Amino acid sequence: MNIRNVKIDNPYILAPMAGVTDLPFRLLCKEQGAGLLCMEMISAKALQYKNKNTKALLAIHPKEYPVSLQLFGSDPKIISEQAKRIEELPFQILDINMGCPVPKVVKNGEGSALMKNPKLVYEIVYQTARAIQKPVTVKIRKGFDDTCINAVEIAKIIEEAGGAAVAVHGRTREQYYSGKADWEIIRQVKEAVSIPVIGNGDVTSGEKALEMRERTGCDGVMIGRGAQGNPWIFHELLEYDRTGKLPPRPSKEQIKETMLRHARLQLEFKGEYLGIREMRKHVAWYTKGMEGSAKLRDDINKVESYAELETLLNERIK
Repeated sequence: MNIRNVKIDNPYILAPMAGVTDLPFRLLCKEQGAGLLCMEMISAKALQYKNKNTKALLAIHPKEYPVSLQLFGSDPKIISEQAKRIEELPFQILDINMGCPVPKVVKNGEGSALMKNPKLVYEIVYQTARAIQKPVTVKIRKGFDDTCINAVEIAKIIEEAGGAAVAVHGRTREQYYSGKADWEIIRQVKEAVSIPVIGNGDVTSGEKALEMRERTGCDGVMIGRGAQGNPWIFHELLEYDRTGKLPPRPSKEQIKETMLRHARLQLEFKGEYLGIREMRKHVAWYTKGMEGSAKLRDDINKVESYAELETLLNERIK
């Protein structure tokens, strides 16, 4: 798949997830074969005001390429100006978030709230696509709620305004992440536009990915929650494509080694205090379903150093 001049080696894409798809986790997913990595969403206004917290969010490693940097906001002028200002950073694609369901984002008219304002969608994409040389893509939802199912209309507007690709999550904003993702809407979007369409929602295995591609005709498959605590999903997807069989799941020892490596990367990029605290949720995801995982989740929240983490995991995972 190509997004304008950016070649994506395979159709499997790590979805942008706030608090999850930071640099350490993206590197692990890349090693497992992810075709495109999406960064955590960054506020265009925070960039404008040079908020110190955005610096870590902008970190990119050469081993990640190709990588997509995602902005969110509702002011076409601010988004396009900030896109231009950061264009020299080594990302390959600029994505605009029009799918985030979080109340504080929606309340500001940003994220999935933009689905209710097609004219503003056009202006944001039009101005940003003309402000920078890199391809501009957009992530949307099925619609805002059951009275506003307009992904097809919004996707056409994105294409007309100069968007290079569109990712469609098959749920409305009101659904958040509950219920079943509607893949039919992804198929409708694919049939309505000529730019690449990336499907998102409920892909947790090679079988599911193949089913989505066959049922919708989508060009790419975006993996979000299915990758949490599970960077191996990208290797599994590629192996399933190649052989028609799912490879064996990683052993407990492999999972433990990956958690410790993930923690070391967190410490390298964020320091021990923040790195260990951010690892707590990842450890809960990595160990979900393991024997004793509930007790481990309780104990992991008391861990404050790499040495404590290593000791705890060595004691519990054998």
